[in-house]
Amino acid sequence: MAVVPKRVAARLVAGLKRYQPILADAKNRDVGEADTVTIIKDMLADVFGYDKYSDVTSEHSIRGTYCDLAIKIDGRLETLIEVKAIGLDLKDQHVKQAIDYAANQGVDWVLLTNGLVWRVYHLIFAKPIDQELVLEIDFCALNSRASSDLELLYLWCKEGWQRSVLGEYHTQRQALSRFYLGAMLQTDPVLSVIRRELRRMSPDVRIDSDEIKDVLVNEVLKREVLEGDKADEARKKVAKSAAKALRAKSEKAPS
Repeated sequence: MAVVPKRVAARLVAGLKRYQPILADAKNRDVGEADTVTIIKDMLADVFGYDKYSDVTSEHSIRGTYCDLAIKIDGRLETLIEVKAIGLDLKDQHVKQAIDYAANQGVDWVLLTNGLVWRVYHLIFAKPIDQELVLEIDFCALNSRASSDLELLYLWCKEGWQRSVLGEYHTQRQALSRFYLGAMLQTDPVLSVIRRELRRMSPDVRIDSDEIKDVLVNEVLKREVLEGDKADEARKKVAKSAAKALRAKSEKAPS
């Protein structure tokens, strides 16, 4: 992940030390949603670096209904925030309305939080609209002395947002997803490498790429990795990347 600037790291450390006790106390008192929203607005400013007067708004209306909070940077709507009471366990269904709002506005990111748990979702603009959980942070479980924990918080900071570190993190997560790896294993270049290695190990055995692919699909890879919208999306991305690489190679080839 991206290196956290020292100034931001100092703010994150101070924010963890300040707000972990505040959240624990609010949980013990079982405060309601309105009070949780107040805490979240303060955390967005004091921990994550957003200006709560210009960047954070609770007056964003979509189709006549107001979402809990929204973040605008330089006047542009960047993300919607759905807040639940601190004592409520978060579920994916809680973010559905915010996802619908975000899709209507062409916004890619939605945050669901109860103050303790912070879930960041990325929208998948398909039919129907879907979402992918990219990041989940248990704020009170973080260690202010652990650089890896500070790096997680930095993904949601204003400074990290402006440097697109959340998008880069998402791209890396996608590249290592089981769907993407499953799609990659079925490509001709990978099958050729596997075939070459198998022939090296067993030079007297004749094996072609189609046989290898058949075994991978029917005996090695799980069905959930090969079927469904996420598997289809992964195959499209792999095919698009392969076509792009082929075009680049053709353009560099001497005429």
